[in-house]
Amino acid sequence: MHQMHPQRRLAAILVADVVGYSRLMGQDESGTLRRIKAIRRQVVDPNIAAYHGRVVKTTGDGILIEYPSAVEAVGSAVAVQRTIAERNADIPVDQRIEFRVGVHQGDIVVDDQDIFGDGVNVAARLEALCEPAGICISGRVYEDMAGRLELPFVERGEHQLKNIARPVRIYALGPRAIAGLPATPDMASEDSRNNGLAPWLGQLLTRTFSTKSLRWLMLLPVVVALAGIGAWQVTKRSQAPPRLEAANQSRGPAIAVLPFDNLSGDPSQEFFSDGLSEELITGLSRFDQLRVLARNTTFAYKKKAIEMQELGRQLQAQYVIEGSFRRTPDQISVTAQLIDARTGTHVWAQTYERAATSASLLGLQNDIAHHIGAAIGDIRTGAIAKAELERARAKPATELSSYECVLQGYQASAAQSAAGPMRRARACLEATVTRDPTYAEAWAILTRILYIQRSWGTGLDDVDKRVDLVPRLLEAGNRAVELAPENAAAHFALFSAYAATCQTQRMRVEADRVLAINPNDASALGLIGNLLAYAGDWDYGRQLAEKAIALAGPAAPSWWWWVVGKDYYRKGEYAKALEVFQRSYAEQNWLDHLHLVYTLPHLGRIDEARAQVPSLMKLKPDISVREADRYYTMWCFDADFRDRMVRALRLAGLREEADENRVRQGNAAVVPSQP
Repeated sequence: MHQMHPQRRLAAILVADVVGYSRLMGQDESGTLRRIKAIRRQVVDPNIAAYHGRVVKTTGDGILIEYPSAVEAVGSAVAVQRTIAERNADIPVDQRIEFRVGVHQGDIVVDDQDIFGDGVNVAARLEALCEPAGICISGRVYEDMAGRLELPFVERGEHQLKNIARPVRIYALGPRAIAGLPATPDMASEDSRNNGLAPWLGQLLTRTFSTKSLRWLMLLPVVVALAGIGAWQVTKRSQAPPRLEAANQSRGPAIAVLPFDNLSGDPSQEFFSDGLSEELITGLSRFDQLRVLARNTTFAYKKKAIEMQELGRQLQAQYVIEGSFRRTPDQISVTAQLIDARTGTHVWAQTYERAATSASLLGLQNDIAHHIGAAIGDIRTGAIAKAELERARAKPATELSSYECVLQGYQASAAQSAAGPMRRARACLEATVTRDPTYAEAWAILTRILYIQRSWGTGLDDVDKRVDLVPRLLEAGNRAVELAPENAAAHFALFSAYAATCQTQRMRVEADRVLAINPNDASALGLIGNLLAYAGDWDYGRQLAEKAIALAGPAAPSWWWWVVGKDYYRKGEYAKALEVFQRSYAEQNWLDHLHLVYTLPHLGRIDEARAQVPSLMKLKPDISVREADRYYTMWCFDADFRDRMVRALRLAGLREEADENRVRQGNAAVVPSQP
């Protein structure tokens, strides 16, 4: 019997994937499956047929489709994405079913009904880089569309895709651009000749009627539709967004870790110094904002004397880490230095000493590498972040890179009461996610900035409109997780978004995901624990906050104790609540004064509560019974807790509502460290 051999052919490949599939399934498994099937039946399948595509295979959340041409593949992708966007218009952001789509044209291998090869692999890589609800295409597809189907794709530059030998130039069409396309494009007019569409259409029609092929006759409606899109593009070309400059898309500096020098005088100890460098490369690679050069690149410079600035130029690295290792019978000493390769100056240096007999060498190696990595790479406190912030300080906001905007976001979130930095950080981050919409870290810290503005109004011209931030907050948090589902900061961002809308069950899901990724992040645990408890999950929230306090030790902020005091308060154990509130008391924090004012009356100590009111009003001029209730409602406290608080505040003599004129004259309220 004749054996069939795999065939090769040129084809356009489309790969699509449901955004946030695991999250959607976790929220509502049966409902998600039902909705995906409906979209497939009502939107995707008819569209594939209209554009002569063939479904190669599907997974639970993805689909692989083959088309005869790049024009048909892109036309199909645009039609599907636009239709789904219309269906999603009235659906909450976190419940929408959206797709990422990647399209490439290339050589494929056909084996039975399946297809393989770089054509498929590139399309899959493009899909992974795509913005949710958007389309990414390769340069080859973009070139094949020229003069046939023009759409406002934005060039994203060349990317080195995983397991693909050559860099691929990428073009993206975002959801806003897709939403702006006409529902039913007009027929091609005389203007269509200006973009070469009319000649292509004429050639295609000539082939259609000369072949008298049924297949080509079936293509005629598609041709007419594509002609309409081309005509529309002529009138809209002036509205296409400008190309991005590569310098503005930087997501962080490149860092080269050189092999550490073995100064022990014993060549057999080389394994430790080399292993330390390798472990440090691995550890730094976990910081998403850094681009860490591979071992085989940097180890080529082992024992070579070269000037740092020249090394930086050769490796295209902004920072270099070098160091040394020395071992004596009783002690191991490791010195590490961080150097700015652009200037040759030292940015940071530290020596780590350990007893040689205290643990295994492998354990010591990992411990030291971990400490060096954290000291250098942490985006909030690391040496590189501090150095880059200092470099960016004098830059105009319009010249800041995406990475510099993220750093400014972290800085502003740490100083919550500073209106100027908060406004600057938010504007910079909004610009970043517009020009670089697949930057998960930017979406994550934007969520945090929006949450702070939602809570305190910091940097807003009209604090009464802070509720309007909620839809954007949810969008940003969901984008972060969709782009980086294994990133703890992204899940922390989505947790904050759900906290702003008091969605306790979803807060719990995101809290668990943060803990699964990084169970010992005390800063995250402290805030998550408090907010989760306030939203009604008191036992679990208090447990997390107490774990954060244990992890941080004396460095734990006093407000982490608030959940403990408020847990006692809601249970009616007011003496214990007062003891905790007094322990966590800070003179300049208006919330600490408020805690005393609404706790003391329950213990019969009304005069002491009244004595606290003037200090509270000095720190928070707009405070009143109604204002306190508004804050606690925003933080998701239940009606019973708020009723107890309101009764006590009235007993303490706090005014029912603030005098707006007095508030306008002197509202210099201190923003607390956290809610």
